Amino acid sequence: MKKSIFLALSLLGLFAFTAQAQESSQSPSSGEFKVITVVESIVPMGIGRSRIIDSQTEVDASIFTTERTDGKKSNQKEISRSDIKVDELEETKLLNFFSATGINFQNIASNDAVIASKINSMLAQGWELKYVTSGVESDGGAEDGQGIFITRLFFYRK
Repeated sequence: MKKSIFLALSLLGLFAFTAQAQESSQSPSSGEFKVITVVESIVPMGIGRSRIIDSQTEVDASIFTTERTDGKKSNQKEISRSDIKVDELEETKLLNFFSATGINFQNIASNDAVIASKINSMLAQGWELKYVTSGVESDGGAEDGQGIFITRLFFYRK
């Protein structure tokens, strides 16, 4: 009898947990997203540029979207790149990961503090940090001297 009650309660708990997990994994049905991009240079000696970029312009992506019907013909040439560029953006200066002597941990800690400040500011404005994704274009060797670490912060609010 005790085993049956325990089994029934366990199954009930499992179903409740599964339903909650499915509910929280569904994407929001109404609201808005905002993307903040963090670009951190891995170019040494302050030569690179590191920034937090926050577009202040709302854009309708459908204006810049074309369709291919046969997989080959595209009308993308009719869309000017200059029309896509936004003029209103907020730039927050960050420090580069590297100094002349190598990786600079003080710069990384400083960037973390500035990025956290930006996130806290967004939260105070009613935004929820929903997703974070990152990527890197690393230094290609002695001749390259280029590279960035990019992080996109996806905020959501109803």
